[in-house]
Amino acid sequence: MSANAPLVMSSGRAGRALLGLAALLVVAFLVFPVVVIVPISFSGSAFLTFPPESLSLQWYAKFFARADWLEATWLSLWVAGLVTLMATVLGTAAAFGVVRGRFPGQRLVVAFLLSPLIVPGIIVAIAVYFFYARLGIVGSPVAIALAHTALAVPFVVVNVSAVLHGVDRRLEQAAQNLGASAWTTFRLITFPLIRPGVLAGGLFAFIASFDELIVALFITAPGHVTLPARMWQSMRNEIDPTIAAVSSLEILLSVALFFVAARLQARAAGGGA
Repeated sequence: MSANAPLVMSSGRAGRALLGLAALLVVAFLVFPVVVIVPISFSGSAFLTFPPESLSLQWYAKFFARADWLEATWLSLWVAGLVTLMATVLGTAAAFGVVRGRFPGQRLVVAFLLSPLIVPGIIVAIAVYFFYARLGIVGSPVAIALAHTALAVPFVVVNVSAVLHGVDRRLEQAAQNLGASAWTTFRLITFPLIRPGVLAGGLFAFIASFDELIVALFITAPGHVTLPARMWQSMRNEIDPTIAAVSSLEILLSVALFFVAARLQARAAGGGA
């Protein structure tokens, strides 16, 4: 037993070293585009060059000076805001249903709610396009928001369900025994307990909508182009570092929202402390 101990320790260290190396490679793979894009956004050259030969803020100034970029940005923010509101309400209600409810086919309902996370985006985009084409609403900003809501609801369901499982039902029962109505119990007891999960789900819904490209490519129309679709058009039709500046701003916004959502999830895991 004691003779095998050094071998076991050596094997454990080698395993941890390999795991650390694999994690480092994954992080490098994920961070590499950011390391390239951000310096290019400060390039003084008129072309996409890396490393930049000179530094300038002209591409950020160009982004804020061009109406097409700003219109696409405001449309994405408007759509993402509407999606956040709708997905948060629908996802929270769905989470209550699947966590607190007991009904036949519950597992199928959960699988259906989470299916947008696993169904390839191109399939969703094609289905949404033909459905919207029949209704004649392709290109409508509200239609884009509805499609994005279907994609964003699972993020809210997952976050709120995780928090709901940790809520002590005795607190709600105590409030109702003291005469509180169902709405009062939800407003004063349940919602404060699940609020970090609801807010985290809402932030993930915002990010999912703001960054969504595939569905937007199918159902946007001239005059109503979201920011990711405008970036796609820029990559196809222009060789301009403005796309790097836009990408850097979007990365900054996404990272900031992700850290806020992670903080809220940590609070939810700690019981809102």
